[in-house]
Amino acid sequence: MSLGGWRQLFGTSAVLVWIIHSSVALVGRTTPEAKNVKVHEIPENLSRREMFGVGVASVFGFLTAGSLANPALAFDNKISTKYDDRPKQRGSKPSGLGVLARTDITGEEYMGLKHCGAAPNCFCSTDKLGDDSDHSIPAWTWPQDLGADKEKAFAQLTEVINTYEPGQSNVDGGGFKIMTNDAKKGYIYVQFESLKNGYIDDLELAYIDGMGDRSVQVRSSSRLGYLDYGVNAKRLNYIAKALRTKGWDAKGVDLETH
Repeated sequence: MSLGGWRQLFGTSAVLVWIIHSSVALVGRTTPEAKNVKVHEIPENLSRREMFGVGVASVFGFLTAGSLANPALAFDNKISTKYDDRPKQRGSKPSGLGVLARTDITGEEYMGLKHCGAAPNCFCSTDKLGDDSDHSIPAWTWPQDLGADKEKAFAQLTEVINTYEPGQSNVDGGGFKIMTNDAKKGYIYVQFESLKNGYIDDLELAYIDGMGDRSVQVRSSSRLGYLDYGVNAKRLNYIAKALRTKGWDAKGVDLETH
């Protein structure tokens, strides 16, 4: 039934129910989780009491479908369920992640990872040292015995990340998950979560043409807040140490200079 038809039959107050009913239809069409939400055309001869029943059912269906479409984010490898009842502050995934065209402070364009910005809760190897010494770190270089085989190098990176220990140095107790893993393109994107408040940090590893034959560019950043109390540095240094045992030149973050 149209909006005008609902208003004519039941008055202006029924418009809200019409909107909710239409929203259920939209959710049912656009979210795979809501496939079982049944949406039917409303008969012309409904009484006001029946009208109320349709409204209640529509509200319930809308809320249920919405909750199914937005499941709570939780990583299986978190170290504890102790703080599961605490509200989480995960923040939104930052825009502009990935290897994209960037501009340095002189206006020169280059391909790189997202700039860190002013907050001391980010490190990035494609932020030039001269442009941003507080956030710039060295890229990681894979061993010569892997040759120019980018896929083997990223397979090794994946292996190391999968052995990462949530809770090491009291960080990332909420676990982690590899969200994107494309060895052919040379790109890995990982999310890490803090245990108590559920803060999400984003880690990117990328091979970029023209930035070293065996180099992997690195970026690790917090989504929320200003200070990170060393979380990103501890994470990068843990991974870098594991890579060095496999012959990589991976310096991590120098805490004396950052």
